[in-house]
Amino acid sequence: MCEVGFFEGPEKLMEVWWKCLPPDQTKVLDNTKSGDLRTISREKWERILELVNCQIISVTKNEEMTAYLLSESSMFVSKTRVILKTCGQTTLLYSIKPMMSMVKEECGLTEIQDFFYSRMSFLEPKLQHAPHQSFDQEAQWLDKLFPNGAAYALGRINGRGCWYLYTLNSGVDEPDQTLEILMQDLDPDIMKEFYKNESSDVKHVTKISGIKDFIPEALIDDALFDPCGYSMNGLINESYFTIHITPQKECSYVSFETNFKLVCYKDLINKVLCAFKPAKFLMTLFANKDAPCSPSIKTFENIITGYKREDFQLCKMKEYNLSYGHFKKDTTSPIS
Repeated sequence: MCEVGFFEGPEKLMEVWWKCLPPDQTKVLDNTKSGDLRTISREKWERILELVNCQIISVTKNEEMTAYLLSESSMFVSKTRVILKTCGQTTLLYSIKPMMSMVKEECGLTEIQDFFYSRMSFLEPKLQHAPHQSFDQEAQWLDKLFPNGAAYALGRINGRGCWYLYTLNSGVDEPDQTLEILMQDLDPDIMKEFYKNESSDVKHVTKISGIKDFIPEALIDDALFDPCGYSMNGLINESYFTIHITPQKECSYVSFETNFKLVCYKDLINKVLCAFKPAKFLMTLFANKDAPCSPSIKTFENIITGYKREDFQLCKMKEYNLSYGHFKKDTTSPIS
């Protein structure tokens, strides 16, 4: 297994919702403007992603969503929503204004319904490019675009488990929930599977790691990077899940994210933790009032076998409730 240097696994995550065009406006809309983000071509998305410093590796889609596997994480595009998640030294915030202009030109959508930008604390923030060297810097950048935006920090600001959020908190007119599990200090033996060699088969890795069984009905697109690293996107009707793995011992990191609408995430959370056995992890759950899992605090009331909760915070916003927890391995209680 070759030695590989440091890589910043923790991602920058952006979710943008556009307001649907009213029916009367749709009728008079220029025929070249669809009102649907899914009609934007791959080539036009690639131009946006060039500003972020990442590329599209592969594309998969179903009737509800198009999923792009990127050189640095993932992008999901549905009718009026874009989710862009990028790791490493990417400059995600550079994409916002050009994306808004493109969506207006291609789709005729001009009004942002809601916006979310979030990330956990970086391992090496000084290696990031502006405006990503601090959350204050990011918030100032976003304030210029969204005068009514709000910035939050959850967790210990003097620790590695801090999680940052910037949002408009306008709300959307449908059930919405998102679970994230951000894991660090992973089991080294498990991480060995995510190094590429001559005999590597990504489908085999997805199966033996347990990832294929997280949500069995999902349509999966996966990639194993050279010399190491792994990414996957999964589509389930109007829902998605995505995993990104940085296996290097000095900076091991795995992220799991989904908006799959379960009433209870207990079994899914246990599957993820048993597959990767992190020494510590941060978990967040966003839910609006119509979400099946709402209120989000219910998920955090369950005991997670093998871990003890170091911190917990509940944030009640105008349209969403957000729960945050930071967990560490409990050496007195083995992970099942």
